Amino acid sequence: MGEVVRMHFTTADYVIFALLLVASTGIGLFHAFTGGRQRTTQEFLMADRSMSCLPVSLSLLATFQSAVAILGAPSEVYTFGTQYWFLGCSYFLGLLIPAHVFIPVFYRLRLSSAYEYLELRFNKTVRICGTVTFIFQMVIYMGVVLYAPALALNAVTGFDLWGAVMAMGLVCTVYTALGGLKAVIWTDVFQTVVMFAGQLAVIVVGASQAGGMAEVWRKAVNGSRVASLDLNPDPLERHTFWTLGVGGVFLMLALYGVNQAQVQRYLSSRTEKQAIMSCYVVFPCQQIVLCLGCLMGLVMFARYGEDSPLDKGYVKSNDQMVLYFVMDVFSDLPGLAGLFVACLFSGALSTISSAFNSLATVTMEDLIKPHFPNMSEAKATLLSKGLALVYGLVCLAMAYIASLMGSVLQAAFSIFGMVGGPLLGLFSLGMFFPWANSIGAVVGLATGLVMAFWIGIGSFVMRISASAPVPPLNSTAPLLFSNATAAAMTTAINASTVKPRPAGVEALYSLSYMWYSVHNSTTVVVVGLIVSLLTGPMKEKELTPGTVFPVFGKLLFFLPKRYKEKLCCVTPLSQKPKEIDRQPYQMAKKDSNGTPCCKEDVVSEDKETESGAAQPEDDLETAIVLPTGQQATDAVQETAL
Repeated sequence: MGEVVRMHFTTADYVIFALLLVASTGIGLFHAFTGGRQRTTQEFLMADRSMSCLPVSLSLLATFQSAVAILGAPSEVYTFGTQYWFLGCSYFLGLLIPAHVFIPVFYRLRLSSAYEYLELRFNKTVRICGTVTFIFQMVIYMGVVLYAPALALNAVTGFDLWGAVMAMGLVCTVYTALGGLKAVIWTDVFQTVVMFAGQLAVIVVGASQAGGMAEVWRKAVNGSRVASLDLNPDPLERHTFWTLGVGGVFLMLALYGVNQAQVQRYLSSRTEKQAIMSCYVVFPCQQIVLCLGCLMGLVMFARYGEDSPLDKGYVKSNDQMVLYFVMDVFSDLPGLAGLFVACLFSGALSTISSAFNSLATVTMEDLIKPHFPNMSEAKATLLSKGLALVYGLVCLAMAYIASLMGSVLQAAFSIFGMVGGPLLGLFSLGMFFPWANSIGAVVGLATGLVMAFWIGIGSFVMRISASAPVPPLNSTAPLLFSNATAAAMTTAINASTVKPRPAGVEALYSLSYMWYSVHNSTTVVVVGLIVSLLTGPMKEKELTPGTVFPVFGKLLFFLPKRYKEKLCCVTPLSQKPKEIDRQPYQMAKKDSNGTPCCKEDVVSEDKETESGAAQPEDDLETAIVLPTGQQATDAVQETAL
C-alpha cells in the first residue's frame, strides 16, 4: 500500500479547485447584477428566451455529463472493453428525433414547463401527476449525485468529505438562486470547457507515460479490450450493438426529448431554429465526450493491465479507481490532479444547478401559478428565487441522507432512472396518438411506474442474492446518462450475467438496463391506448391545436380524408417553421371549460410608438378564443405544414 502516500492534493491542486468554485460563483453574480437583473420570471426561469445556439448546446451537454459518468465510463471500458463505444450509434436518432419532433411542438406552444404540455394535451390532473413524478425523481437524485463524487474523492485523497459537499452545494445554490437560468447555462459552458480539459490532460499525460497511443492500443488489443461488433439480439445481454444502439435511443429520448432540464434550455433559445441547431451541435460534442471516456479507460488498462488498483486493494470500488489512476498519473505534476477534480466537480455542479432551476420552474409554473393567477411579476420572481434556494438546501439534506444509505445508494440511483421511461411514454402517448385520453394517460403512467419499480426492485434483490460473481457497480455507468438514467440503472445490469439463462419472471429481472426505458415507455403507451379505447378515445375537435405531432397523418397519406378524420390524424402542427419567428408570441391553452383556445401576444397601447408601430413583447398576454369543432380544425389547417 506504499503508493497510497502519493494520493494527496498539493497547494496548486487546491488553488485550481478553488478557482473553479470562485469562477462559477462569479458568473452567477455577474448575471444577477447585469442585464435585466433577473427581475422577471421570464428572465430568471427562461433566460429571457434570448440564448443562442452554442451556449445552449454546451449546456445541454453538461447537464447530463455528471461526475458519476466521468468516473463510470473509463471503469466500464477498463473492465469490459470497448463494446460500450457503440453507444455512440444511438446519438444520431436520439438527438434527431428531439430536434424535429419534440422541439417544434414545445417551442411553438411557448411553454415554460414541459408539464404544461400535459395539461394542454390532456388535463390538469395529468399535468400534476407528471410534475410530482419529476420532482420526486429529482429530489432523490440531487443528494446522491452531490454525495457520490465527494465520497470517491475523500476515499482516494483524504479530501474533506463534507467540506466538498458543502462547497459544491452552497456555490451551486448561490449562482442558481441569484443568476437564474442564464447563469446556469453560462456556468455550464465554463464547466464543459473544464471537463474537456481535465479529461484530455489525463489522456495525453497517461498515454505519454504508457509509450504513446499506439502502444496503448496494442496493449488493449492484446488484452482483449477492443471489442468487435456484437449483433446478439438477446435483451438479457448487458451490452450488445442492439442494446446500446436501440435501447440507447430511448434513453436519449427520455433525457433530450422530454426532461424538463433540457426542454427548458430549448425554450430559452432565441428562435426555434436556434433550438434545433443546438441539438445538432450536441451530436459531435457527445461523440467527443464518449471517445474521451473510452480512451481514458484504454489508457488505464495500458498502465495497470489486468492487475487493477481494485484487485490490489488500493481502492474499494470501481468509481474510486479512476481517481486513483488520475492521482497516480499526476503524482509528479502539481496542479493537474486539481484540474481533473475540477473537471469532476464541474460535472456535478452543472447537473445539480440544472436540477435546482428545473425544479424551481416546474414548482412555480405547475403548482403555484395556477392557484395564484393574479400574482405580480415581482412576487413571482422573488418566489422563484426562493424556490431555487430551498431546493439547494434540500439537496444538502439529501446528501446527508445519501451518506446513511449504504448499499441502498444504488437503489436511490435506480429510483431516478426508472422514472425516465414512464415519463417518456406519457409524452409520447400524447404527442403521437391523437385518440389517447386523460384516463388512459393517468392509468398508463401509473402502470409504467409500477412495472419500473417492480423490475428495478426485483433485479436489485436478485443481484443481492446471486451467488455468482458480479461486475462492479459503477463500471456500468454510461458516460452520457449519468445524471439521470445510466448510473441510475446499474442495479439491474448485473443479473444479466448470471448463468444459466433465467426464465419467467427472473428473465424480466435480468433485462439489460439499456432496455429499461424501452420497456417502461412502451408499457405506458400500450396500456394508455387500451384504456383510452375502452373509455372513449378523444376526437379531433377536442384536441388543443399544436399538441399532436402529425406522424400518423404523414404515414397514412394514402387514406381518404374522412378515414384520417376518424383516426384523428388530421390536426397538424400550428405553424410552419419559417413562420414562427415572424409571428407574435403564441401559446395554446384551454379555458376554464376545457375549450381549446390560444394565448397570443398583442401590443398594449402604452407599448406603441408615436407612429403606431407595435413593439413586440414576449410577456404580453391576451386570451383569444379560437373557433371550436370543425371550424377550429379548419382554422388550424390554414397554417398547417
